[in-house]
Formats: sequence, C-alpha cells, structure tokens
Amino acid sequence: MSQDTISARDIVRQIPGVMRRAPNIVKGLYYYSLKNNKKELTLGSLIERNAEKYGARPAILYEDRRLSYTEFNAWANRIAHYLRSQGLGRGDSIALFLENRPELLAIVAGAAKLGVACAMLNTSQKGKVLEHSINLIAPQMIVVGEELQAPFESIRDKITFGHSQPYLFLADTDTLKDVGQTPDGYINLAEKVSQYTGTNPTVTDRPTMGDTAIYLFTSGTTGLPKAAPGSHRKFVKAYGGFGLMSLNMGPSDVLYCTLPLYHGTGLLVCWGSVLAGGSAIAMRRKFSASAFWDDVRKYGATTFGYVGELCRYLLNQPPSDNDRHHSLQKMIGNGLRPSIWKPFKDRFGIETVAELYASSEGNIGFSNFFNMENTVGFSTAPYALVKFHDGTRDPVRNAKGYMEKVKTGEPGLLLGEITAKWSFEGYTQKEATEKSILRDAFKKGDQWFNTGDVLREIGCGHLQFVDRMGDTYRWKGENVSTTEVENIIDASGLTEEAIVYGVEIPGTNGKAGMVTLVPQMQDNQTGIHDFDADKLFSYLQENLPAYAIPVFVRVTRGIEKTGTFKYKKVDLKNAGYSLDKDDDDVYVWLPRTESYTRLDNELLKKIDGGGVSF
Repeated sequence: MSQDTISARDIVRQIPGVMRRAPNIVKGLYYYSLKNNKKELTLGSLIERNAEKYGARPAILYEDRRLSYTEFNAWANRIAHYLRSQGLGRGDSIALFLENRPELLAIVAGAAKLGVACAMLNTSQKGKVLEHSINLIAPQMIVVGEELQAPFESIRDKITFGHSQPYLFLADTDTLKDVGQTPDGYINLAEKVSQYTGTNPTVTDRPTMGDTAIYLFTSGTTGLPKAAPGSHRKFVKAYGGFGLMSLNMGPSDVLYCTLPLYHGTGLLVCWGSVLAGGSAIAMRRKFSASAFWDDVRKYGATTFGYVGELCRYLLNQPPSDNDRHHSLQKMIGNGLRPSIWKPFKDRFGIETVAELYASSEGNIGFSNFFNMENTVGFSTAPYALVKFHDGTRDPVRNAKGYMEKVKTGEPGLLLGEITAKWSFEGYTQKEATEKSILRDAFKKGDQWFNTGDVLREIGCGHLQFVDRMGDTYRWKGENVSTTEVENIIDASGLTEEAIVYGVEIPGTNGKAGMVTLVPQMQDNQTGIHDFDADKLFSYLQENLPAYAIPVFVRVTRGIEKTGTFKYKKVDLKNAGYSLDKDDDDVYVWLPRTESYTRLDNELLKKIDGGGVSF
C-alpha cells in the first residue's frame, strides 16, 4: 500500500502562490497566534467590525434572502438586547435546536455579544440522546425551530432549564418578515426581538477571547454524545488560520455551506473563514448533490465547505458539460480521500484544496497551507506521532515508562502537547476530559492530548491521515488499515461507497476484514443482485496482499450516516456478516478458493459453528 511523499522541491513550487497571499498570511498569522485569553476579541466583536467595514456587503445568502453585514449585525443586536432583558449574561448558556438557516447564526452572534454560550444541538437527535445532550449543558433557555418542534416536545418534560420561561420558538419562515404562529407554552423569539433596538449593546461584563462561545457535541457513533466547549479563541484561530492564511478570503468571496452548522467544520471553520474576509456565507438546509452546482452558480460561490463524502457524492453524479461552468476556486474541509482527491480537482477545475485536520475538543490542528496533494498539511502547534497498541487508543510505553516516537513515514498515534498557548478545552464531563489526557509521555510532568487518530509524516512536516483508532484491525498476524483498503476499493470503479472494518469469526484470532459497499451506478431494481463480486475479487487480488482482502462483502443500496456524514461503523460491525437484512447480498471468501461465494443460511451456520477453517 503506497503513500505520498512531499519534498522541499514540491514546497518551492508553491512559493509564487504563497507570495500572492502574503498580506493575508501575515495578518492571519497574527490572529492565529494570539495568546491573551483576556483580550476582548470575540465572535461578537468580529461581526461588529465587519458591519463597520463592509456594512453594505452581503453577510448571508439563503434561498432568496440577502442580508448585509449591517442588517445582520442589527439583527444580532436585537437578540442580544432581548436575552439581556431576560437576565442572561456572561457565563450563561442557551441551547439551539434549529436546522441550517440565518436565524441560527443570528442567535449565535447575538448571544456571543453578551458572553452567552450556545449549545449547538444535533438536529438528527431525538429521545434519550437529545435529552442527554441538553442535560450535559443545563442551559437557561432553548430556542426550538418549528421544523424540530416534534422531537423536542417528546422530551420537553424531562429537561430542567434555569429560567422561568425557557421555551423560545422560531417559525419555519423568514422570521424578519413573518413571525408565524406561536404554539402553546412557547415565547415567540422573533416577535420579542423585533421590539428592541439594533444598536450594538453596551456590555459592562464583557466576554473575552478565552470564554466559551459554543458547545459542540460528538456524533455519538460509539456511545452517548459528549459536549465540547469552544471558546471565542477558536473562532479567532479559524478566522486567521483558515480564512486568511489558507483561503485568502476577501469581500468578493462567497462560501457555499451545506454542512450542518451544529458541527465544527460548518460553524467554526466555514463561518470563521467567511468572517475573516468580510465575505458572504451561502447556506442550504441540507446537502443535495443534484442541486449543488445550480446553487453554486446562483450565489456566485467561490469557495465551499466539504467533508469527504460530499465530494464523493458529487463525483458520482453523471458527467456534464457544465462540470466546469462555475465560479468555485477553493474548498475547505476534511476527509477527502487520496483516491478521489485528484479526480475531483481535475473534473471540476478546483484550484485550492484546503484540507485540514482538527477536532471540536482538541488543541491541535493542521492545514494544507501550501495546497499540496493528499495531505492535511502542517501545524505550528507542538505534536508527536508515537507508537501505539494495535486497535486501541493506547500508546506504547518503554521500559522507562515513556512513549516512543515513530520514524518518518511510519503511522503513529497523534498527540498534541498541552501548554499555556495550546490549551486543551476538553469536554463538559471531567471524566471524559481526563481520559483524553496523557501524562509523563516524554518527561515527568508533561501533558498531551490523545487525538485517537493515526497519521504519518510524508515530508517537510506535512502529515497524512491514516486511520481513526479502532479502525485498524489485525488479521493473519498482520495489521490492516481500513482507510487504505477503502482507498484501493474506491479506485476500482465498482463502488459508489465502501466502508471497511473488522469482524470476529468464531474460532479465529483477530478480526477478519469486511466491506459494506454500494455498487457503482446501481439500477434501483436489480443493481445489488447484479453486482459482479468476482470482478471485485480479481481486482483486490491484484492490488492488495491476501491478508488485507476483505473476507466478507455486504452489498447494499445505501449506508446509514450521522448528521455530520460520518458512517455508523458501530452499527455495521454489530450487523457483521448476518443475513438479517433481506435486501442485502453478503459474500464470503472461503479458504482455498479464488472467488467470493454468496452467503446463505446453511453456510452462515457452518461458519458460526467453527466448521470453516479460515
């Protein structure tokens, strides 16, 4: 399995482009490097600055709505005045349960001016998971959008808020023009805020850069969600590091964002980048591959925010003569697989891929500053790549109790050193925070954030993502990287999606490889059952060592994901190679055969009974 390398010569080739961005790079470096958490530089102050400097320029584009920075700032101010009238101030919190629409950003901005933190609830959550997430924060109030009223109502009586009238409602309309009907038990937020002035609030207890601005929640793919506080400093870092240094954003730029704004890539990275340039954010409720390019042309978007799977969906659309008839030049996000990186850039004519590595709770980030291929870029934060125990988040310690760094090119567990400058904000749950901290790693008294991710250095300080810990598995005495096997399968041209993981077979050691895939260009009626498993097997034999070839293949019509487009690998692993899903076909590579065999109940019983010697 090959890996990319980056040389000094590759970096030098990018110098002319870097020089063109020099003014914004210098400016961005200043914001990215700010250390003083007491500085009164916050999300609210950044928006006020843009209103002064770019007042008539568009701040938000949504459907047929256009809000200038002056209008957006005034809206946020009215919200701030209302929240203050309800006794809220610095250190308080409210929860937001809204889908992507301008109201969400206005509330975050208005609350930020007072030092009130917004808990960005995952819009796909319901029941006990939603209840758990809200209770992690214990907010004073909650803002519920009409589009999500039903799931909130189902748990409303199980939540205790810190305000006597905590239920705020927003109709699913343009609430600046139509406040809608107010359901029983709620206060209509749009109606209330319309009564207040749009002037910047005078705040005596002003928030500072180190205060919490938002709470982001983990996706809960491996258990109940955790809440990670995000300070104003994270917006400032995104403003400088991504908006200015990586993307060179300016007032004429428009960033098209379909990513959920309850997620860090959408809210922090995309919106933070937009604010840096006095640019506009063009929003859509949810991603649509078929509508993507029409929206890009409609808004004149120059940039878009991505996760890797969105790029895959776009690449899977039938080629069109209009594939390059658009204004997009730049993209920022994470998870773009090497197997589709160049095909995506080439087909759609994208110049800059600002791939990044970061996490909502972490203290370490990487950015593809030099626009290199297949890399998350480099970081100015102190980090280490260390040896780890296979299939775990645990680093290896030597006889002296210390960790050992891996050699250049070798995969290692990424750690970010915790210092005064590179602080670790962690989670609201102290126990969860403590579990992510490693102490005495290289010397007594040091502290490091355990990212749980495996990366490798590929030259000139640039890293490449390898695996999320737990996604590697051991089979036939060999370690298998799920990401690398997925990249190989991606390149086959036989699949639209492919997810690789390890499953246990009774009577064997380690875990056997399994892939769940969606066939390429499948027919809605017969595509699954017509899948050529033998063709896949021949291709895998040519491109993978035997131990890395998936033993099981599940062919399905679609793979379920979280609201942030992460695959629910836990569910896939739990399903294993069972035949419970009638619409799926499952294949197995039996010992001493040269093809896949379709699994039936009789063969399944034999495998589970230890009757097949893998």
